[in-house]
This record gives sequence, structure tokens and C-alpha cells, in this order.
Amino acid sequence: MIEQSSIETLKNSLDIIDVVSSRIELKKNGANFKACCPFHDEKSPSFVVSPSKQIYHCFGCTKGGDSIKFVMEYENLGYVEALEELASEYNITLTYSNEKANIDNKKKEGILSSLNNYFVSQLHSNPDAMNYLKSRGIKTRSIEKFEIGYAPESSKTMQFYKDNFYQMNDLEELGVVSSENEVYARFIKRITFPILSPSSRIVGFGGRTITDHPAKYINSPQSKVFNKSRLLYGYNLASKNIYRRNKIIITEGYLDVVMLHQVGFDHAVATLGTALTNDHIPLIKKSNAFVVLAYDGDDAGINAAFKASSLLSSHGINGGVVLFGDGKDPADMVREDKLNELQSLFDNSTALVKFVLETIVSKFDINNPTLKESAFVEAMKYLRTLSPILQDEYKPYVASILKVDIRLIKTNSATKVNFNTQTTKEDIAELSLIKTLLLNSNLIDYTLDIIDSDFFTFHKNEFELILSNELSGLNSILIRDDIKELDENMFKSQLYILVLKSYNTKLQRLSRDSSLSLKEKSFEIKKLKSKIFNLQNKRLN
Repeated sequence: MIEQSSIETLKNSLDIIDVVSSRIELKKNGANFKACCPFHDEKSPSFVVSPSKQIYHCFGCTKGGDSIKFVMEYENLGYVEALEELASEYNITLTYSNEKANIDNKKKEGILSSLNNYFVSQLHSNPDAMNYLKSRGIKTRSIEKFEIGYAPESSKTMQFYKDNFYQMNDLEELGVVSSENEVYARFIKRITFPILSPSSRIVGFGGRTITDHPAKYINSPQSKVFNKSRLLYGYNLASKNIYRRNKIIITEGYLDVVMLHQVGFDHAVATLGTALTNDHIPLIKKSNAFVVLAYDGDDAGINAAFKASSLLSSHGINGGVVLFGDGKDPADMVREDKLNELQSLFDNSTALVKFVLETIVSKFDINNPTLKESAFVEAMKYLRTLSPILQDEYKPYVASILKVDIRLIKTNSATKVNFNTQTTKEDIAELSLIKTLLLNSNLIDYTLDIIDSDFFTFHKNEFELILSNELSGLNSILIRDDIKELDENMFKSQLYILVLKSYNTKLQRLSRDSSLSLKEKSFEIKKLKSKIFNLQNKRLN
């Protein structure tokens, strides 16, 4: 069996438009995409794909489902086969478990769900907990929407576990009990926030103390079902609104999310007491939404915003930063009814790249020539992580904030920065093959049956980026008009020329190779000439 956590990772990486459009031609139709249904004959398109809901539906034959179901139907595969097919496409590694492990996972999910219901029931019988939520401006409808609860003293929760005959080893694995000197409940006298996966499976909890406990917030520890570096609180509720608005607000806290949703900012999510990580990127990129980082304006918030902005922009994600000063956060502004001001802040966020560059320069006294050079080097190092277009776009801005001649940015050898989008040597024919593969992923399997990256003389790296699905670094190829997309016949012809060229190059190298004996060299040359002869006679199928 494939482990559920592994399936969740794959689902978070899938985009139904990518999955379907790589198999059939889709055309934009308002917020959705349409096509003639691949599952029955029709002349007028009734097959609709929704990027916001991540589903497809045919109004003619009524077939529908998600990305996995589409691949199952379209390619006549079983569920596991479809998962493996998509995992291969998206370069995701699946992990497998036995049947017993799968049953155990379902049992543990049941424990978490039951515990959540228990915490919810405890909230309504605890006046202090209810008063705390009211004091923070949280309304009853939000309490119900987010299933907010309350974890009482340890003895009561431990009795709940005992009454339900839960096994201690299961509870420890789920991180809801701890056993240092004695066994006790992990969440004690805390407001609880159930954390759900994007597919709405409960995987853990966050807890906010209402006593004087020094740890204001705690989360479930890492486990087989809970990985906080891949999760965003509230995403299961916000996802369809993120697609609808084409914008996502990322905050630092549970209450920020709850309060923002309460007043209509229902595309808000939060990281789980951790910085934004590479593991969050597939989930964020899935919607192709504009990202607003809404962080506290203290040193910790600025540092977190800097790291998140650097990460997002290096992955080609568009967005901006909003920092909240005076000790305020989004939840405070909602409670104070400053909704217009809040909307204005979100609408006028500082661009990610601009924020990173400004933060880098602010760390140095640029009136000191030595420190100014250090700021310059760090700014250049960051710019190299961006696409060529963004590099070029922000060169004047770097020159402006550092007060240097823009020509220095282009030619300064100390930083070894080269803003030329082309390599020192390039081959337009090879680049045309790369561009065609970028725009026609259905040709990749055909290509791999014939060549590997070693056949490319100048653009081996670009071809390997396609195979690893790291496409953001290839945007410069897509936008260049001098690099042409080839039709299928031209593509095959150009592939033939590439292979022939590679064989001839190898033949020349062999002729000059002094490390081989005459007999070995003769054998290798004969073998290579045979390949060339066969290729010239057969061409490529």
C-alpha cells in the first residue's frame, strides 16, 4: 500500500489543468477550461475543468472527478497505477507500507477526529475559554467553522483516553501525550485549533495557552501524519477562495486566519509556528496565486518575511509583503474594525524582490565604501536566484538604492554576475528542441526513447531541468522570439540532426583517442559508424 502521507504530498503537487492539458487540448472559458469530452463522442464541448475546485466534469456523459480520477479514466489505470504515473510525471517519490500500517493510519485518524470532538465539547462548558475567544473578537460562526476547542487539565483528557480504550503507543505516536517523568496530555488548558490537510483530513493540533504558561503556542510534534513544514493552517477552507481571487494571504498565526476569514478575507492561511519552507512551495504554486506575506513588523517578523520573500521569488512566485507595526497583527486590525486600512495594506504590498533588496541594503551602512561593497555583493548574489527578466528589471532599482552606476552592476567582475540571458555559447537548434519540449510535454517520452542529456552539446543543463520538472529557470527560453517552437515533423527532424551530430562528434573524438588500443579503437569506430549508417537510412520513426 502507498502511505497516506505520501499520497497527500502528491495531491498537493498536482494541478488539474496541467494534468488534463498534457493529455487533451483545453481552451479557456471564463474562470474554467473546456474541451470536447475524451470519454464520449461530441461536437460541442461539454467537458469542463475547474482550476478553483481542482475537478473536471462532463455535462454530456456525467463523468467527473479529480486529477487522479482523470488519469485513471483516460489511461485505463487502477488507482495505484494512476498514483504512480502522476508521481513519475511530477518527480514525487511515493513511499509504501503494508496493509497493517494502512489500517493503523486509519485508526490514528479516528483517534484525532474523536479527540477534536472532545475538545470542541469542552470549549462550550468552559467560561474562561469562551470569554478569551470573545475578548479576541472571535464570533460563534468562526468557532464552528474552524472547529475551535479547548483542552482541559491533563487528568480529564487522560480519562477521556482511558474511557475510549486508546492505546498509549498510538497516543504517543500522534503526539497528544508526552511521557517524560510521567505520562500526561500534551495540550493542557489551551484553546485548540485542529490542523487539517488540504484534503480535509485532521492531522494534528495547535494550542494557545489561556494561562501564564511561557509557551504561548504549541503544535503537534512531527509524526507520520503531521509534517508542519508542508502544511498551511486553514488551507482546506481557503483553497477554493484562493483560486477564485487568484491571491493568497500568508500570516503567522491561527487567530490571524480565523479573524481574517470572519470579515471576508477568506483566502488567508498561516504557517505552523515555522518559517516558510521549500516543502510549502508545491502547495503555494499550485494555484499560481499572488502571495501576500502578512507578518509582524518586529525583528522576528522582518527576518521571517525576508527569508520567505527570498524563497518565493527564487521559485518565480509573484507576491508582496505587508508588515504590521505598533505591535499589531491582522487579527488586531479586524477586532478594531480597521477593515479599509487592512484592505489598503494588502492591495499595496511591497513587491517581494523589492523587499528583499531593501532589507539587504538596510543591513549595511552604505556610506562606508567597504560595507557598501558587501551590500552590493549580497544583492547580486540574491539577484542571481531570479529569472533573467526579473534580474534585468531590478538592475536600475539596485543601482538606485545602492547609489552606484548601473553599468557597474553589469560589468563588475568581483561579483561574477552576468545578466546576459544567453550562455557564452548557445545553439538555437538545441534551444528550439528545449522550447518545443517545454510547450509539448507529451513529446518527452518519445525523446527519451532516443536520446539522453549527453546528446546536447551546449544545453544539457536545460534538458535536465525539464526532466526534473524544474521549469521556472527556463522562462527566458519561452519568451525569446528567436527560439522557435517546432511542429512534430520538424521536431523529429531536428532530433535526428542532433543525434547524427552527436555521433559524428564522438567519432572525431574516437579517432583522436590515444588511450585505446588500435583493436579497441577500430571496434568502437566500426560500431559507431554502423549506428550512423542505420540512422541515415532509417531516420527517426
